[in-house]
Amino acid sequence: MNRTTVSLIAGTAALAAVTGFATLSSPQAAGSAGTAGTAAELPVERTSLLCPSPSTSDIAETSYTSFTPVTKGAGGGGGAELQAAAAESDGTSKTGSKGKSDSKAKGKKAAKPVLEPEEPGKPATGDTSGGDAPALVGTAEGRFAPGWTVQETTEVAAGSGRGLQGVNCSAPDTEFWFPGASTAADRTDYVHLTNPDDSAAVVDIELYGKDGALDSTLGEGITVAPHSSDPILLSTLTEEKQENLTVHVNVRSGRVGAAVQALDDKLGGDWLAASTDPSGSLVLPGIPKDATAVRLVAFSPSDSDADLKVQLASPSGLITPAGNETLHVKAGMTTSADLGDVTRGEAGSLVLTPTGTSAPVVAALRVVRGKGDDQETAFIPATRPVGTRATVADNSAKGTTLSLTAPTRGATVKVTASAGSEGGEAVSKTFTLKAGTTQNVAAPTPTGLKGTYALTVEHVSGGPVYGARTLAATEDGVPGFTVQTLPDDRGMVAVPEADEDLSVLQK
Repeated sequence: MNRTTVSLIAGTAALAAVTGFATLSSPQAAGSAGTAGTAAELPVERTSLLCPSPSTSDIAETSYTSFTPVTKGAGGGGGAELQAAAAESDGTSKTGSKGKSDSKAKGKKAAKPVLEPEEPGKPATGDTSGGDAPALVGTAEGRFAPGWTVQETTEVAAGSGRGLQGVNCSAPDTEFWFPGASTAADRTDYVHLTNPDDSAAVVDIELYGKDGALDSTLGEGITVAPHSSDPILLSTLTEEKQENLTVHVNVRSGRVGAAVQALDDKLGGDWLAASTDPSGSLVLPGIPKDATAVRLVAFSPSDSDADLKVQLASPSGLITPAGNETLHVKAGMTTSADLGDVTRGEAGSLVLTPTGTSAPVVAALRVVRGKGDDQETAFIPATRPVGTRATVADNSAKGTTLSLTAPTRGATVKVTASAGSEGGEAVSKTFTLKAGTTQNVAAPTPTGLKGTYALTVEHVSGGPVYGARTLAATEDGVPGFTVQTLPDDRGMVAVPEADEDLSVLQK
């Protein structure tokens, strides 16, 4: 085999590795028109998502919504399914390469998936109830893979963490940062670790409080068995009671999905998704306009302190919150700032930028709506921009708010409401955002909507755009809500093209 062939295969293998389970079609198979020696944008052919076990409450009701946007150039055929993690160990996955044959060989009946989408462009739904719902592993192939998203939404009517809890099922990875966790007396926080693979994963969990790393040996070398999920109670890893913690999940071997479930005795609860990678500048989009309390939690994983300028991107432009103009984050220590009702009845997103030469940070917001006994909590982590395209599922005609911000330059985006899960036709609308602003846009809803639908945001022109979706469902006067950010779906991957015809390989 000649050197050019080896280089191409090595490059493609490396790209597949960094995108989890994502695999790529060849440029010729996808009909790429790129020039020789350049990178071609191709749809991923296979991807995986992991959903944590939703709740321990016997009165919890959980729904799952799957959606794949229609992607030009995506391969034909394929499928997607969401299934209990343990079922994967029995070889019962239908979309996986080994599932059907192994199941028949063992004489076992395949476990029924929680959901199986019928076609891209139309949401598929499934549900579970009670406190024994398992963690789920999802796999999508072919035309179902590019941009595949799954939303897990749980309603808990009473008890600790009552309210609306939501999380986007995420791809397996090897490192996660969760600023905003807690071991305070009124909080019960779990780190959910899900292993989708055939071999065990070994994980370290590190906790950082206001004075630095917390002493704990119990978080070292945690083994997560193949095709299983472990919820780790943070208060079992340390005796210290800390109001604000940063949790670092570092995987020594293998891969896991990770998310923090934060349950409060008085303020409800929600899922805390991982912050984007440490960076000098961060955007935390989509603070509800009626938020009554907002807390910023930040952490610098480097050996140097970070000094950040704190700004709110409002509908009229960037403003500086009075009394919270800057934030000093000491190296290796978790820092917080209470911003109060910082949005003051308007749409808003928090923008963090270095005041000079500053260390990279991770950050998240804890947001509270309501007053007195009728309060609920959600979390907004720092996130990646929408990029080329981002999608969020499980929207309703009345309970959905789409928030978009352009922190540096004006931008134009196209927002598409998919067909409904039970009927309706897709509708698109274009929005223009001014530099430094946040807008709660009047997102379209499908014509003749029946069921739930997905919203897809596509970047058309201008500077970077960040987005978040709020789901709200008030019950018995309690304003239940949950917020999910809209990072780029990474449905397309740049693949280097060969400089020569590889149809005939030299030996």
